[in-house]
Amino acid sequence: MPKTYIETEITIPNRLGLHARPASRFASLAGEFESDVWLVRDKRAVNGKSILEVLTLACPKGSRLTVRANGSDAPKALSALKALAENGFGEQ
Repeated sequence: MPKTYIETEITIPNRLGLHARPASRFASLAGEFESDVWLVRDKRAVNGKSILEVLTLACPKGSRLTVRANGSDAPKALSALKALAENGFGEQ
């Protein structure tokens, strides 16, 4: 049976884009959830719980990304990750 994901869109507000500190915050928060979390840019999906994979997306300010999650706490994960992005990953 194929996995069913739910998803939401985020925009990177940080002046320096999704650099090490916000990528670390994203991966750390994603890791707090049981659900699988994926970050998608231009049809390329990476594991949202891996800071190294998140960094490979090379997202400058204004990048639009899709966050996908699958699991029992997927809605909570997406809500928390979207709020993190909207808050500038704690840098604003």
